[in-house]
Amino acid sequence: MGRVTAVLFAFTLVFLLATFSAKLSSKAPIHKLSGVDSSSAIERVLRAQQGAWNRHDIEGFMAGYWNSPQLTFFSGAIERDGWQATLDRYRATYSGPGHEMGKLEFSGLRIEMLSGDAAFVRGAWALTMPDGKTPHGLFTLVFRRLPEGWKIVHDHTSVAE
Repeated sequence: MGRVTAVLFAFTLVFLLATFSAKLSSKAPIHKLSGVDSSSAIERVLRAQQGAWNRHDIEGFMAGYWNSPQLTFFSGAIERDGWQATLDRYRATYSGPGHEMGKLEFSGLRIEMLSGDAAFVRGAWALTMPDGKTPHGLFTLVFRRLPEGWKIVHDHTSVAE
């Protein structure tokens, strides 16, 4: 009976090792599981938005947002639904007569991966205006990985008083 037990033990051990090895080889590398690649991609979207803003390119800035009527944007106790409504708000606030865009800087970015295709982002924004004023505030964003890449699907931005 000792020989049968040893054979069963060896068989079980080989089976478990083979199963564990197959599971490991089918998984993404550790750096992908931790969201490092996704976090970097999301930060690139935000840096591209910052660059577009500083070139006074609102449409380029909006490229970071999901171009969908389902995009949501909350600011100043007002909810805007859709990409076009969000673009219209930015145009009215920052590019109409008597309005300036200023220089935008994002800081304190904290990117938390919620899943392989969703992330929660918190941070601060600050504008330096030509007249020396410095409006600033906080934001929370929800990003989704879509076929066209990582896009903001929800933005809640506040302005400091």
